[in-house]
Order: sequence, then C-alpha cells, then structure tokens
Amino acid sequence: MINDKKVLFSGMQATGNLTLGNYLGALQNWVKLADEYECFYSVVDMHSITVRQDPATLRKRARSLLILYIAAGLDPEKACIYFQSHVSAHAELAWILDCYTYMGEMNRMTQFKDKSAKHADNINVGLFAYPVLMAADILLYQTDLVPVGIDQMQHLEITRDIANRFNNIYGQTFTIPEAYIGKVGAKIMSLQDPTKKMSKSDENPNASIYLMDDPDTIRRKFKRAVTDSEGCIAYRDEQAGLKNLIDIYAACTGKTPDTIVSEFSGLGYGQLKEAVGEAVVDKLSPLQQRCAELEKDKSYIDGIIKNNAEKASYYAAKTLRKVQRKVGFPDRIR
Repeated sequence: MINDKKVLFSGMQATGNLTLGNYLGALQNWVKLADEYECFYSVVDMHSITVRQDPATLRKRARSLLILYIAAGLDPEKACIYFQSHVSAHAELAWILDCYTYMGEMNRMTQFKDKSAKHADNINVGLFAYPVLMAADILLYQTDLVPVGIDQMQHLEITRDIANRFNNIYGQTFTIPEAYIGKVGAKIMSLQDPTKKMSKSDENPNASIYLMDDPDTIRRKFKRAVTDSEGCIAYRDEQAGLKNLIDIYAACTGKTPDTIVSEFSGLGYGQLKEAVGEAVVDKLSPLQQRCAELEKDKSYIDGIIKNNAEKASYYAAKTLRKVQRKVGFPDRIR
C-alpha cells in the first residue's frame, strides 16, 4: 500500500489509434479509480516493440497516448502517468523473473500463439516472454489490483504464479495481485462485425470509431454500421448490431437500454444510427479539444513526463533493490 491506499496498475500499448471502446470501456473507469486507489498508468511502449514499429511513429504515438490519458480526465498529480521505457526497473525485474518462469508456462500462453500466427515473419523472444515483462510491470509497484479483461486473465494468473513461486523461495517479497472487478465499462463491439470487440487493429476502418475521428467520419461510420433485417428496435442478443448501437448510445448519454428502446419505438434503424452518431460526436468533442490544447503545451507535458518517471522509478527501485538482494546480487555502493 502507498499512503494507506491500495495500489492499482494498468497500461495501454502505444500502437494503433485508441477507439471508442478503449475510452468507454477502460479510460473513463481509470479516471474514477484514481480517486480511490494509488494508480500507476503506464504507456507500455516496451511491449509495443514485440511487433516491428516505425521508430518516429512509435515515439509520436507514445506521447499522444500519454496526452490522451490526461485529456480523458486523469490528473497527473493524483495518478502516476509515465512511459514504461523511462523506468529501467521494468526491464531489470523482467530478466530476474524470466529465471523463475518455466518454458511450459510460456508455451501455454494463448496470446503468443495468436500473435505468432499474425506475425509469422517475426516470432521473437520478446513476444514469447511478453507475459513476464507484464508480470514485472505489475509486481514492481506491489500492486494490489489490476483491471483486466477476459483476454488478459491468463497473464494475471501467471503473474500470480511467478510472485508466489518467488515468495515461497525467498520469503515475502511481492504483493500477490488480484483482478479488479468493479463497475464494468461498456463493452463496445465492432460496427461491421458485432460479434467481435471494437479493435484499434481492425483492418476495416469502418469497424471502429477512433478517438480522433472528425465528426463527419463518425457520422458516416455509424450510417454504415451493420444491423439486421428485422426492422424492430429491441435490446437483445439476437440483434447484436442493434444491441451494440444501444450500448454505445447508453454509454454516451447515461440513458438505460430500456429507455432508449422506448425512445425509438416505431422509428427506423437510420434514425437510431443518426442519434448514436451525434451522441458520440458530442462525447468525443471535449476530449479532442483538450488533446489539441495539451499538444501545444510542450513544457507542461515534458514536466509531467519527467516528474512521473521519477515517481515511478522511486517506487519501482524499492522493489527491485529488495529482489536483487534476495537473489544474491552484490550490494551497490552508493
């Protein structure tokens, strides 16, 4: 614990462009969590290079993502917002934890298999060891809670296994993190295939609403959103495309699905799509405006980057020094 608050860690990769799903499902909740917990929110740029990146683009996207955290409402005085690559303890602890992680455990990681299939020309060791770096990210800050989706639960479980193994060998060293189960953020699905989550890596540009899409683009994408041929506005799993539109409208307006169904009773899908498009435009407009302002304030952002890297490094170093001593590394002369 820090300042009598439980510690919460999360992060996003600096690849692709964040979607409406990332915002409604995660970022909005992060802002609320920062009041209750001691939060570390990382731009996990080290994870990003398991797939080949253009250096200039990665650098730009990493900074833009950090700015987006702040524009979304995260207070850098309250939550520690930092670049993973600016805290060398992430890499140092990852190597130590590599030596306490078994090949059989890594071979069972489903995400490695999925990503290997997508990037068959670049199946690298970093991609294989990705979950160990994630474990280091979490364990460095003696994290109590990690907000995770179903697709990340396997990584949290191996983090817990590694931490327990180390603790059993050397005595209490790491806090064993739990999954954060709080108010679930809106689960936003693809506009073109509502059986899949909206993704920043979707090859179909009409499938996702990106946070920096202009109003006309947002309206156009909703007009093209997949629905069904039933012609009846209802909130049910059998009408997945329509259900997704109602979920988005509910998340942007605060209305309940039942209220929305009543509101559009007797109206056509086109009218619902138009209303959802306008609601999303209204929702994203302040975020986009704040991002534009922050992009221009270089000294302010540079100050946050410097100060929060120092804060993160301070807490990370406390754990790393303890681990280094327990495994037998010589003490550093200071």
